Amino acid sequence: MSLRSRLNIVIVQALVISLMVALLGRLFYLQVASGLKYQNAALSIQSRDVVTPAVRGAITDSSGIPLVMDRPGMVISVDRSVLDKLPDSGKSVISKVALLVGLKPDDVFISTRLCGELPIGQRAGCWKGTRFQPIPITRTATQAQALKVLENSDRYPGIDAKPVPVRSYPSLAGENGSHVLGYVGSVTELDLANPDKHYYRDELIGKSGLEYEYDKYLRGTAGIKTVIVDRKEAVTQQAQNTAPKSGFNLVTNLDARLQAATEKALATSVRRSKSMGYHADGGAAIVMDVKTGKVLALASYPTYDPNIWQTGLTQAQAKDLFSDSAGVPALIRPIQGMYAPASTFKSISVVAAAAAGYNLNASYDCPASVQIGNRVFNNFEVKSLGRVSLQKAIAVSCDTIWYQIAYDQWVKDGGLRPKSGLHDYFFTAAKGFGIGKSTGIDLPGEASGRLPDRGWKQRYYDQNKNYLCNYSTRAKKSDLTPYLIAIAKENCVDGYMLRAGDAVNFSIGQGDTLITPIQMAQVYSTIANGGTIYKPEIARAIVKPDGTVVKEFKTEVTGTAPLTPEVTAFLHKSLRSVATEGTAAGVFAGFPIHVVGKTGTAQDLGRNKNGSSKDDTSWFASFAPVEAPQYAVVMMVSQGGFGASVSAVGVHDIYAALYGVSGSTIDPKKAIFPDGIPSQLPKIDVKNAKLAKP
Repeated sequence: MSLRSRLNIVIVQALVISLMVALLGRLFYLQVASGLKYQNAALSIQSRDVVTPAVRGAITDSSGIPLVMDRPGMVISVDRSVLDKLPDSGKSVISKVALLVGLKPDDVFISTRLCGELPIGQRAGCWKGTRFQPIPITRTATQAQALKVLENSDRYPGIDAKPVPVRSYPSLAGENGSHVLGYVGSVTELDLANPDKHYYRDELIGKSGLEYEYDKYLRGTAGIKTVIVDRKEAVTQQAQNTAPKSGFNLVTNLDARLQAATEKALATSVRRSKSMGYHADGGAAIVMDVKTGKVLALASYPTYDPNIWQTGLTQAQAKDLFSDSAGVPALIRPIQGMYAPASTFKSISVVAAAAAGYNLNASYDCPASVQIGNRVFNNFEVKSLGRVSLQKAIAVSCDTIWYQIAYDQWVKDGGLRPKSGLHDYFFTAAKGFGIGKSTGIDLPGEASGRLPDRGWKQRYYDQNKNYLCNYSTRAKKSDLTPYLIAIAKENCVDGYMLRAGDAVNFSIGQGDTLITPIQMAQVYSTIANGGTIYKPEIARAIVKPDGTVVKEFKTEVTGTAPLTPEVTAFLHKSLRSVATEGTAAGVFAGFPIHVVGKTGTAQDLGRNKNGSSKDDTSWFASFAPVEAPQYAVVMMVSQGGFGASVSAVGVHDIYAALYGVSGSTIDPKKAIFPDGIPSQLPKIDVKNAKLAKP
């Protein structure tokens, strides 16, 4: 054999040996090193998880009264993997089930369709999960309905019924609370894909409000029974079985009776406004403890029945939640609605004026109008009040005093050519109260409002320059008047500049300034307590079912407002005069609680869907009593008209309920907190809860 032949044989042998070694190594890796991994993977293909949802924790008010709780219920659900294989894709079965549970077939059909299966614009109420999980039709089925489904599986293929915990809203005081409490719903694909969460397909999780914010405490731990099945889906063995663990209870700072009274006062104010001819398309009301930031009541209007998420959401209900014609009930106006604050903002302007060196005890001219450049800025109702004290100006809500002060300070800062070392007293004061940033309230989706200072003007211009400069092509020919063209050119060239009009409008809470009702409540709480800015807090504590406290939420200070004792005293005195001799005197005449507050009537230059001009926003921001402030109460009615005739009346009614006022007398027995706001945690007995009589 030649040397070359021997060499070839050696190479082939080496190749064969290396391949054998590689194969043996891979076999060792699969069988030994990763054997457990692949064994579990194989088992997972053959395993099935049976999920038993945990009893969700209750949400109670500060005295232990349940605002929302679980009760035994019956869910009827659809298995799309079965229905999709039927000749008509299960339409006839859906119609039978809808008839059985008293729902419309079209509503049930939509609620069992994946959102991607429906045309855009027709997805209200669609299913956000997958077709491989049970899709609930209703969670409030009767036992008879469930038995009919289970006993007639041939008539109802792909339909199942089983007992489940169902969210219930006892409404023991007549409260609704849908916006603050939130709701629960089935997990979606996005929820399952969240790496920070661990959900099972059959679970219900918080979707909004407190249910969402404190879901990790309320949800509990689902029970899991894992079984191994063969290829025919027959159970061959049980791998694990863990019992569900109930969720923890959430005690809030809310009071059910005060929440009900606040909701009633707000709804009444909206109806009153409508009766006056205003659009009154929504509103918000808040009651807060000025010494701690505790939110004692939070109401939004319009509202909706929170039970719709359990009984089966209809198409009409799903559309109405986000419908402009219905007032967008899903919007949480106390924290998501942003509105011009109008004259309620003048309290901050007082702080700015004091910082600029103005004498708060002096008198100033309140003419009918002030000329700023080539524009005239009018007083409210174009009335001249002559020379008045600043306290009187606050009481009767003079605008022109603030126009002049703001303009003078704008000029001192350099006007259109700003100097270095700007004072910007008005913007600085607003920032000091937290305007333009969220309060941090423990509810999801809070808006930050808008502080239209120099920085905001620059950012807005940078983002919209192309739009501002493209006026000639995007505008209608009829709109290209010399006046509008001049404004458009000005905005295009130097829209980033803070003009005199911006400064004077800001001083009375108009222009581009926007604030949420919860921010307003925080501002007036801060004025009431002398300058401490508290984070608004709804949650009081997390408590186990056995009463063990898991977590207690402490008062949190987030800042200090630029208030001196002298300015604080002036504001208390002048804002008190609003209710005694000013714009709200007619509402609070003879009222035994000495309310301190400010009316606001904010102009809105927008238009409604029907093309009509928007009505003014009605505000009343307050605290009481003036001798030792304890509560801040704020109400806002969007397109509600005058602050004095609408929101101030609603706030009056809330104080009356809070203190037990009837006419001009106080009945301590009817007061909601006769012994003060509860400081101790309550004992929670959800099953035997009864409303405590005031």
